[in-house]
Amino acid sequence: MTDRDVFLSVGAQPSLDAMVDQIEFAEDLGYDFAWAPETWGRDAVTLLATAAHRTEEIGLGTSILNAYSRSPSLLGQTAATLQEASDGRFRLGVGPSGPIVIENWHGVDFGNPLRRTRETVEIIKKVLTGEEVSYDGEYFELDGFRLRSDLPETIPKVDAAGLGPKAVEMCGRFADGWHATTFTHDGLADRMDDLERGLELGDRDPEEFRTTVSVTCCALDDSEHARDLVTQHVAFYIGGMGTYYRDSLARQGHEELAHSIHDAWQDNERDHAQQLVKDELLSQMDVAGTPEEAREQLAKYEAIDGVDAVYTSYPRGANVDEIKQTMTALAPDR
Repeated sequence: MTDRDVFLSVGAQPSLDAMVDQIEFAEDLGYDFAWAPETWGRDAVTLLATAAHRTEEIGLGTSILNAYSRSPSLLGQTAATLQEASDGRFRLGVGPSGPIVIENWHGVDFGNPLRRTRETVEIIKKVLTGEEVSYDGEYFELDGFRLRSDLPETIPKVDAAGLGPKAVEMCGRFADGWHATTFTHDGLADRMDDLERGLELGDRDPEEFRTTVSVTCCALDDSEHARDLVTQHVAFYIGGMGTYYRDSLARQGHEELAHSIHDAWQDNERDHAQQLVKDELLSQMDVAGTPEEAREQLAKYEAIDGVDAVYTSYPRGANVDEIKQTMTALAPDR
């Protein structure tokens, strides 16, 4: 049975209270997990700490905390503390984010994201053993300290995000789960081979590994408006967030389309970029339409072999009411 999670939108959020309210709403609807992103708005740690005290059952996780703005040891401390705050409901998701955010917002050289993410995951796991951390890596050299507080009763799992073949392989080899985002149905199925190779290299048990897929969703009675919101969201990520998502789409067999969307967006031909998404990509990526149409589309992702959970994320242009309508339409018991 595939879990169904929610991924909080970073847009259309008037307050911290509104975001926590959406997590409470998701809990009432029976969702398994609520994932909080962290970009350049409200930080995910404060959000989830607040949510931990206002919810009782829903799992809480970060998707993702980047591997540049906090040290790996601090990420380990944070995971242990949020696990304590949530009474064992927390799961840590980390990843490289992308160069446009890391360099232009955090002011840090993006460097080798694959190696940095691997070292970050390895160090976090060492911190969460409660033993003295000794580590000699390309980016980090640590020695002489151990976590000062008691370990939580249940050690939180550490997931990683990845887009390319080697990044996904790394997730399978070193992390406890993979967060997949911006994938077509076929592109996601292709990456499963890389994940399996990583699991084998790491001698990991696939039954203890969680593959979580992010799917941008909008389910409204006005199906055309729902498609417009998702189209704008996808075009923004492919065209406006550097080359990271563009290159990922190109690797999935859509190279010409990926570059066309990116170039149109960069040339300020936003309507053309969105039309390309709507005409050539929307049916293969993400979920948009009436509640009934959206449920049928989401089921296609859940049917992909190897997917353990799908989290419904929401377009950056959707308002709180549209987010809640979509959350209700795609709730697990619908």
